[in-house]
Amino acid sequence: MNYEMDIHEVLKYLPHRFPFLLIDRVIKIIPGQSITALKNVTINEAFFNGHFPNNPVMPGVLILEALAQAGGVLAYKSTNSSPETGTLYYFAGIDNARFRKVVIPGDQLILEVSLLKARQDIWKLEGKAYVEGELACSAELLSARRG
Repeated sequence: MNYEMDIHEVLKYLPHRFPFLLIDRVIKIIPGQSITALKNVTINEAFFNGHFPNNPVMPGVLILEALAQAGGVLAYKSTNSSPETGTLYYFAGIDNARFRKVVIPGDQLILEVSLLKARQDIWKLEGKAYVEGELACSAELLSARRG
């Protein structure tokens, strides 16, 4: 199955809410395999007030969090679960994180996350974030299921 999800459906699969919800839409999802999501980066983001005044830059840790949230949606859709069923996926680890491009207001982050392997309640994912086709961030992510 390959389909899109609007923000209303994304909200069903992520427990995050403003200001920490970092996915605006799912462009494509293939349960058990991969997800492509997007985040519109706007000057209204609260973190831009302090990171950095007069030179707003999206913190790298929040790009990683956006990738992890996309991975969470992939995990929920792949296991037919949701936060409403009492299942939570926690960001459990990160390896090989690299930042290659500064992300600023007006950019649109395209978040691509692929399942590398799943064993019991631990998922290992590969995440890449792009701006206008240019790689901004890449990392391997671990997610742990509870509940």
